[in-house]
Amino acid sequence: MAIIGQTSSLAPADKRFYATRDITATVDSIPLITASILAKKLAEGLDALVMDVKVGSGAFMPTYELSEALAEAIVGVANGAGVRTTALLTDMNQVLASSAGNAVEVREAVQFLTGEYRNPRLFDVTMALCVEMLISGKLAKDDAEARAKLQAVLDNGKAAEVFGRMVAAQKGPTDFVENYAKYLPTAMLTKAVYADTEGFVSEMDTRALGMAVVAMGGGRRQASDTIDYSVGFTDMARLATR
Repeated sequence: MAIIGQTSSLAPADKRFYATRDITATVDSIPLITASILAKKLAEGLDALVMDVKVGSGAFMPTYELSEALAEAIVGVANGAGVRTTALLTDMNQVLASSAGNAVEVREAVQFLTGEYRNPRLFDVTMALCVEMLISGKLAKDDAEARAKLQAVLDNGKAAEVFGRMVAAQKGPTDFVENYAKYLPTAMLTKAVYADTEGFVSEMDTRALGMAVVAMGGGRRQASDTIDYSVGFTDMARLATR
């Protein structure tokens, strides 16, 4: 298993195409988005691919219909290229888990793997995607077998162990999973933020929350910006909670 970013040698023309899209008002073109995504995926020599296409206020595509069209385009082109491909449309009308930011999301991911804390929403989305991965990779014959295998590796610690080995293989700390708090940066100032009035959460502008993280330094507005990996939101309320 590996979590990696694009290098300059992987689909190098993609950046040029994106720059061209940026100045020709075609950033939102579904055929060109599909080409950009799959140029990298197909260059990796995949046997199977599972795509998570977001829907809602935090999604790249502004409407459900456009997200669905993008998913269908990716699946159609990738399968046509000989890669077994499926896509799930998953909701981004609220944050995926309880955190938004760099280090705080990594912390929550480790806590999920170790069982220290598993956000129910993150659990559902992760399981659904991993079920598709196991079936597409011919490691499980159906949903029930896939879910049983996934739950087993969460319960016996194998999932956390493999994540730790991946970090170490990429020259990270060998004890990162056990001592993540020692390695992840923490913000110099923390502040509890509460609603002005009592009630239930009925709507969440996920994109605005993401931009708030960027405004705190958690993302780049321009290429020269330095990222502050410590900033973010934690313990966020979910929709329909008080």
